[in-house]
Amino acid sequence: MDALSPEAMLTFYRRLYPFKSVYGWLNHDHMPTRLWTHREFAFTLAGDVYVRYKSYNNSDELKADVCKLNPSRFEIGPVYSARPRDKKTLRTLTPMQRELVFDIDMTDYDEIRTCCADANICKKCWKWISAAVKVLDQAIREQYGYEQLLWVYSGRRGIHLWISDAEALELTDQQRKAVVGWMNVVYPAVEGTKRPNIRTSTRSLPPPLAAAREILLPYFSDIVLEEQDCFGSEEGYEKLLDFIPDKKIADALKKKWSADPHKPSSSKWIDLKNEVKALEKHQRPPLMAAMEDIVLHYTYPRIDAEVSKHRNHLLKAPFCVHPKTGRVCVPVDPRGIDSFDPEKVPTIAQLLGELDALIPVDGQENQPESDVQRTSLAPYVELLDKYSTSLMDLKRRQKQDPDVLSW
Repeated sequence: MDALSPEAMLTFYRRLYPFKSVYGWLNHDHMPTRLWTHREFAFTLAGDVYVRYKSYNNSDELKADVCKLNPSRFEIGPVYSARPRDKKTLRTLTPMQRELVFDIDMTDYDEIRTCCADANICKKCWKWISAAVKVLDQAIREQYGYEQLLWVYSGRRGIHLWISDAEALELTDQQRKAVVGWMNVVYPAVEGTKRPNIRTSTRSLPPPLAAAREILLPYFSDIVLEEQDCFGSEEGYEKLLDFIPDKKIADALKKKWSADPHKPSSSKWIDLKNEVKALEKHQRPPLMAAMEDIVLHYTYPRIDAEVSKHRNHLLKAPFCVHPKTGRVCVPVDPRGIDSFDPEKVPTIAQLLGELDALIPVDGQENQPESDVQRTSLAPYVELLDKYSTSLMDLKRRQKQDPDVLSW
């Protein structure tokens, strides 16, 4: 059976896709609520046919339709003012609620990474995603007070964040735009490059960015200076020199590096540090600010802002299979992001092979309760179930005493 054949996908949906877990996560309750019944699902079918505005009463209905349509992937949209499947009979259909979502894609790092390009990814450049997860997870929890954060590997070259706090669900498009605008430090400039958007003149970093800098400094040394050697080429160090506000120092460094263009990035960074140390104390702030800008430019999360701004945006559902890699889009624990290896995420071929290899034996004790528990997908489903349980517990506490969290 071909790994991504319609037959393989159908087996995956029938036996392994955790529909009930996804239901619990989106619905926040055991009984169906508007968060589920008014939720849009969209499907990509064979021949690039795209079907939108599907909605369901429960997880069994979703599973039945997925198995009937057998999509290559499906996406999750907003909660509407009415059931999306009734769209043709409605005068209006307005998006009302939506998880606040963020998307980090490795292609946005193409101008600075040296190991891979385009859709390719490896352990080395994945470290940029690790840094992004650590910075955003801490910043969102501390600056906005959100607690219900679900990180999901995209299956190929990026990661998605779904924020399910009640307040986040209610954000308007304008409020979402403001949030992502505040979080988006490295942004596309007019000329197509990305530069930090963090300060005017030499003012100190805002406290949130100062906190991010502390997280990112080890990554800067590890990724940018060592593994990627971002300043090792002439093109690389020319970009670095663009950040130096003192032309005299920039020219001196350029002359020094031109004589030894392949000098390691770590040595060039030391050269820059030495130039700053040689200055009088009152002359240092602009150069020190430039060095902070460089660290942030090369390591701060590069957010696809358009994904976050609008409630009606659709995003690939967790546990879908990526059509290019065959890998499953699995949840990720941000606390273990540094040890997460995208190349070790289970593929559909691996999972179906595990099912075939574990045929139940008559009379055998301790049989797994489900097919999922017999495969390497189990810990990822457990991660989503644990997250869903926390959402349901919070919802139950709010029902019991709504004033506790109303303020």
